[in-house]
Amino acid sequence: MEELTRRDFIKGTSGVAAGAALGLGVLKHSTAAWAGANDRIRVAVVGTKGRGKSHISGLASLEGVEVATLCDVDENILAERAHWMENDLKIKAPAIETDVRNVLDDKGIDAISIATPNHWHSLAAIWACQRGKHVYVEKPCSHNLWEGRKLVEAARKYDRIVQHGTQSRSAPGIMEGMQKLREGIIGDIYMAKGMCYKWRDTIGRKPDSAVPAGVHYDLWLGPAPQRSFSENRFHYNWHWHWDYGNGDMGNQGVHQMDLARWGLGVTLPSHINSMGSHFMFDDDQETPNTLLCSFFYPDAGKKGKMLVFETRHWISNHEGGIGTGGDNEVGNIFYGEEGYMVMDGSGYKTFLGQKQEPGPSRDGGGDHFANWIEAIRAGNRDQLHAEAEEGHYSSALCHLGNIAYRLGRSLIFDPKAETFVGDSEAQQMLTRKYRDPFVVPPIV
Repeated sequence: MEELTRRDFIKGTSGVAAGAALGLGVLKHSTAAWAGANDRIRVAVVGTKGRGKSHISGLASLEGVEVATLCDVDENILAERAHWMENDLKIKAPAIETDVRNVLDDKGIDAISIATPNHWHSLAAIWACQRGKHVYVEKPCSHNLWEGRKLVEAARKYDRIVQHGTQSRSAPGIMEGMQKLREGIIGDIYMAKGMCYKWRDTIGRKPDSAVPAGVHYDLWLGPAPQRSFSENRFHYNWHWHWDYGNGDMGNQGVHQMDLARWGLGVTLPSHINSMGSHFMFDDDQETPNTLLCSFFYPDAGKKGKMLVFETRHWISNHEGGIGTGGDNEVGNIFYGEEGYMVMDGSGYKTFLGQKQEPGPSRDGGGDHFANWIEAIRAGNRDQLHAEAEEGHYSSALCHLGNIAYRLGRSLIFDPKAETFVGDSEAQQMLTRKYRDPFVVPPIV
C-alpha cells in the first residue's frame, strides 16, 4: 500500500478499512448550500508570497469570510504577512503553519486557496478535496497534464467546489466579449492568438548554497526531486525550471491561453507544434524565453480551428493595439470571417469588415474570489466561472506546447483519452515521478 503523507495525516481514518483510508473517501461531503448566508467561511491561504498576498487581501475583504490560517514553508514570509494583516489590513491575526498537511487536518478550516509554486498546485488541491475542503487553486492548476485530470476527478469524487485562478473569467467585459463571439459579431472564428510578451531580464547564475534560516526546504521541494538549494530555483525564479515551473506560457500565458481556448469553444487539440529557445542570455534558466506554439482542432468549426500562442521575453512590437501604454504585450486576438476582436486586460474591442471599422467594446473587471465564495455558499459548482475542468484544459495546453518544444517535434494527441498517439517518449512526459511521501493519491 502506497504511503500518502505523514502518519498523522490519515490519523482520522483509523476506523476505516485500509483501502478506504488510503483514498480518504470517508471524508466526502455534500456540496449542499452553506448553512446560512451570514455564516462565516474560514479559509486558509497556502503560499503567501507574491500572488498569495493578493489571495489574503481579496478574501479578507469579502463579507462573512475569515482568513483564519496562513501556511508557507518560509517562516520569514509568514511573519511578514501576519504582521501586515494585523497592522495594515487591521484584521485578526491568523494562525500560522509551515506544513499544508497540518492545515488540512484542521476541521475548523472550510476552504483553502493555493498560491504555492506550480509543482505543488494539484497535489495540495487533491489532498484538500479529500479532506473535505473547497479549493481555489492558482494557475496553472497542474504541473503536468496527468495530475490536472486527477484534480478534476478528485473535485468530482469528493464533491468539492474548485475554482481555477484564471480570474479574467470573472470580468464582465471579458464575459460580454465572449458572448459577442458566440453571437457571431466577427463571423465564423477560425483562429485565436494568445500573446505573452513580457520583459524578462536575465536571472544570471547563482551557485548552490545553504538553505536560508526559517525555510523548510524539504516541504518546498514536495513532489520534486531532491536537490541542493539555490536562490535561482527559489522565490519566483522557480518559474524558469522544469521541476517546479512551466515557463512563461504556464505563468502569465495560461491566462491568455485560457481566453483563446474559451473564445474558440474548444478543449484539447489533436495536433501540436512548438518551436523556440532561450535566446540572448547565458544563465540558469531552463525554460524557453521565446516560444511559438500552434494547436490544431480539425473537427471544430467549418474547416477546423487553430490556436496560436507566442511567448517573447524582450523588445517587441505592438499587435492589435494590445499593451500600447507600456512595455508588456499581453492579450488575445480572435480572427473571423467578418473582423477581429482584441481582448486586453479586462475587456474587448472589435474591428469589423475589410476597413476594420471600430465596433462594440467594453472594459470592466470582476471579483473571482467572490465568485468562488458564492458558489461555496450555494453548493453549486456550476456557478463557478473557472471550474476545475476548465482550468485543467487550459493548463494542459501549456503542458502540451512545452512537451512539443522539449522533444523538438510535432505531436499527435488523442483529446478524449488525453494520451499521445504512437509516441511513448511524449507519453512519459504527461506525468512525473513523485518523491515520497508527496505523491498524488488514488482517487477512490
